[in-house]
Amino acid sequence: MTFRTASDCALYVYFGEEISLAAQRQVAGLLHSIEKRPFRGLRNLHPAYASLLIVFDPLVVMHAEVEKIVQEREREGGVDVSRTVQIPVSYDGPDLRDVAELCGISERQVIALHTGADYLVYFVGFVPGFAYLGGLPKELEVSRLASPRKRVAAGSVGIAGNQTGVYPIETPGGWRLIGHTDRKMFDGRSLLEAGDHVRFTSID
Repeated sequence: MTFRTASDCALYVYFGEEISLAAQRQVAGLLHSIEKRPFRGLRNLHPAYASLLIVFDPLVVMHAEVEKIVQEREREGGVDVSRTVQIPVSYDGPDLRDVAELCGISERQVIALHTGADYLVYFVGFVPGFAYLGGLPKELEVSRLASPRKRVAAGSVGIAGNQTGVYPIETPGGWRLIGHTDRKMFDGRSLLEAGDHVRFTSID
């Protein structure tokens, strides 16, 4: 764990430089620990793959004090509040056939692989409620679209690189769409949080 000053009112906490399950668990553990017991002067928390940005009021607390709080929380051990969330999906996306062709498998195999994996929420970002899910099978790794769509409907399930995700609201996007869900991903609060596990199920 290392610290880096981001500004006069923000501190980065790094758990290595690579995306890994170990780093994600540390980020999620620290995030939930601070959320459960916020310290005086805390303004906001921004988790990423291997780091947590802590924003605070510099008139109330200083960088050194925040570092001390973080070190104490790490010695205590992070808080594990992870859940497994089931998301039903209709696999009828406009890019399903292209994904199957790019991967050299059938559409049925794409669905079987996508529903057979256990996904981990690394963090929520891009737009409110959009969770970046790691754990996509290597057989399904494809590039983003060369030209992003101007409009992607809420509930669209997409894949790109080694990740999958669900668009919570209508927005532009370049992920390849393989299906959609009627489950609300954001309704004033994100359905998914860092550290959660996700399983997709296929429905007609």
